[in-house]
Amino acid sequence: MTARAPEKTRSNSLALVSVAAMLAAAAIACGPSYFEIPIETPIRPKMDVSPFQRVLVAGFVAGGSDDVDTNLETVRLLRSQLRTKSSLKVIDADVMPLIEIAQDQSKPLEDNKDNAAAGAGAQAGADGATPPATSDAMALPKTIKEEKDLEPYERLFANTAYWKTIGEEYQNPLIVTGTVLFTPHSQSGMVQREQEVIDPLGRRRVEPVREYMERKGFILQEKFIFIDGRSGTQIYSEALREERLYNQNDNTPALSSYFELMDEIIPRFLSTLSTQRVRGSRVLIK
Repeated sequence: MTARAPEKTRSNSLALVSVAAMLAAAAIACGPSYFEIPIETPIRPKMDVSPFQRVLVAGFVAGGSDDVDTNLETVRLLRSQLRTKSSLKVIDADVMPLIEIAQDQSKPLEDNKDNAAAGAGAQAGADGATPPATSDAMALPKTIKEEKDLEPYERLFANTAYWKTIGEEYQNPLIVTGTVLFTPHSQSGMVQREQEVIDPLGRRRVEPVREYMERKGFILQEKFIFIDGRSGTQIYSEALREERLYNQNDNTPALSSYFELMDEIIPRFLSTLSTQRVRGSRVLIK
């Protein structure tokens, strides 16, 4: 009787060892457990808008392609985004035709220039000397086709008395204005694309292919200027640029390209005014 007890104990021990080994093997085969946890990282705004309760997207000095009214479309799009992604109350108002406003403001300067030129001409007739040429550096181009055409309009945004008047009309809001240039663009060169090929064994695979191609598209350049409606002074400005090219056979409408480019610009515009959250994830190993 006493001789059989150790045999039973050894059998139980072997069974336990076998079970433990099986569990260990299963654990090794399954590997560690992974848990993906979503996280959000807040990004602080570039500008302090706490003194304001309202925002007025007034209008833009716009130029470039005639296929899109970039002043109207930019104002509409920014107002729509601010209504849902900003704590400021968006003011509904008519879009300001800033090119016409700037030209009206420049008329006194042009009148003074004409009077000065007339006086100089009369003096030249009396003295027989040729009058000095008057400077035309401040003239406002009526048609804006390139970036240099926007430079003379900068004095409109520096007119603090004008913007203070606008601010008083709309209860001292934060005023958003600036310039928009949406121009057609073309570029030629080597482009890499993927092409499906069939090898000698009849198998299909995709290979990168480089070829010379002419592409057409648009460039969108925007300068956002933020003005304190209480004083009419600029408090911040930011220039942004995006470019999009398409294959020559793609007939992408100008308006569609404009909205594609604005999709890239709007998040950076909003980060100026409000806290944005960047979504991501972290992986934890158990």
